[in-house]
Amino acid sequence: MSTHRRNIGRRRLLAASAVGVVGTGAAVAAGSGLLSSASAATFGHTDDGSNFVINTGASLVFKISKSTGDLTSLVYKGKEYEGYGGRHSHVESGLGASTVTVRQSGSTILVKVAHGAITQWYAARSGQNNVYLWTNKADASFTATRFLVRLKPGMFPNEGSDSWIEASDKIIEAGDVWKRADGTTHSKHYSGRRVIDYDHIGFTTGSVGLWIVRSNHEKASGGPFYRSLLRHSNDKGAGLYEILHYNQAQTEKERFGLQGPYVLAFTDGAAPSASLSAARLDTSWVDGLGITGWVGAAGRGKVAGVGIKGMDAKHPYTVGFANADAQYWAKAASGTGAFSCKGMLPGTYMLTVYKDELAVHTGSVTVKAGAATALHSITVTGDPSAAKTIWRLGDWDGTPGEFKNAKLMTYAHPSDARAAKWTGNVTIGSGSQAAAFPAYMWNGVNDSILVYFKLTAAQAAAAHTLRIGVTDAFSGGRPRVTVNDWVSAIPSAPAQPSTRSLTTGSYRGNNRTFMYSVPSSAWKTDTSQYNVLKINIVSGSSGSAFLSPGTSFDCLDLLA
Repeated sequence: MSTHRRNIGRRRLLAASAVGVVGTGAAVAAGSGLLSSASAATFGHTDDGSNFVINTGASLVFKISKSTGDLTSLVYKGKEYEGYGGRHSHVESGLGASTVTVRQSGSTILVKVAHGAITQWYAARSGQNNVYLWTNKADASFTATRFLVRLKPGMFPNEGSDSWIEASDKIIEAGDVWKRADGTTHSKHYSGRRVIDYDHIGFTTGSVGLWIVRSNHEKASGGPFYRSLLRHSNDKGAGLYEILHYNQAQTEKERFGLQGPYVLAFTDGAAPSASLSAARLDTSWVDGLGITGWVGAAGRGKVAGVGIKGMDAKHPYTVGFANADAQYWAKAASGTGAFSCKGMLPGTYMLTVYKDELAVHTGSVTVKAGAATALHSITVTGDPSAAKTIWRLGDWDGTPGEFKNAKLMTYAHPSDARAAKWTGNVTIGSGSQAAAFPAYMWNGVNDSILVYFKLTAAQAAAAHTLRIGVTDAFSGGRPRVTVNDWVSAIPSAPAQPSTRSLTTGSYRGNNRTFMYSVPSSAWKTDTSQYNVLKINIVSGSSGSAFLSPGTSFDCLDLLA
């Protein structure tokens, strides 16, 4: 790294991946939590008896426990940020007794933590205020794959939905959802972002920022639209997460192998440098470090598509790639649908084109190391919006976004004071029926919602298919319908995540369309009268209120 570039990086974000000067280690001043002026300028590592102490040669000194591999200290510009409640930062919920080693390779210090099926790696680069991390998990002996950075209370401001006050807020669900006196709800689940929507998550005071820059999530699970824990804060401290596999609202099997790097980055308060993002990070310096499972750029391939035909201009499109070993995605260009996905592990992948979050085309593509696979134009053939309808409520996009309370539900509990009433019937043709129709239904909250609609004489003389698309379901909930006096059979339960989702900020499950063949005898013969569609949520399971069987809606329509 040039002197000019290093000076710019220190003044601004201290975030570029580059080569620095190797020096000797220097420890944090004992008991003070402050750095001497000499140690702040020295790159290297020492041993304080309990921890390996890594000095980045910039403004950051961090410690790794020699016995557990926990990250036990983050001192930035002389101030300690790490730890709360007597606990430190760690992979999973802490590994316990582990084999921990450290070595220096040129301008990189690498710490290896081995514990059973998990190997955790930490790296420091000379002159950077970053900690690079990798997690290698071989099997399911640990139930989750995450890294949690624990921060002292009061270090950063946060009044968001992922912040709560344990001293005064009331627990309303499962020990992790809280309600304030003003009726607003708060939880670690309520950060409200899909993986595709963020590169980093963190906190800032305006003059100091602490961030996790996520990895490319190739060994994660859940796909591009998965929502999970990102951060939280309360009166006891704060947390930042890199979630790679979490069973909450999970739609996929767990993937195993090396994941990373993801980066813990300190800045001068600004967002981390774009050069740290998974799409732009230069990882050539990792190639010679001997990290088990590491595949460098030369061992990866690329897929490029010239375009997608049949797109709906009102919606964004994403192209996903997935197999048992890895997942990737790329945003398709508006207008043309051109896309490109690089840095992929070799293998054969299912290719899925998503209209918003709804799969509208699937195919297969093979990726080879060091090569680019070119794809001809893809024609979308599976968009249910192409069908002719008598009426449609919402839109086929894989989300409940057009319906009442949908957007609030990604960062609040359904009982939140800001939520509109979950009850309310709708009339087709009223002009605002989608916004009045509830995004979610539970059999213990708002069962038996009614939809009123009229048919012409010709329409009433024929049988029609009613379609109800759902995005997720809790406790086996699914819709059974009644049209006037005609009652449908009970549909089979869709395969959906087995955990909470509708109350923890996620409507994302396995999109499913229920089809009901309504005979002509079901309709009103008097065309001046409204037909009445009643929707009931049925299930073989039970529960109460917002933890009763329920479902989230994508779209409802009656085919012509």
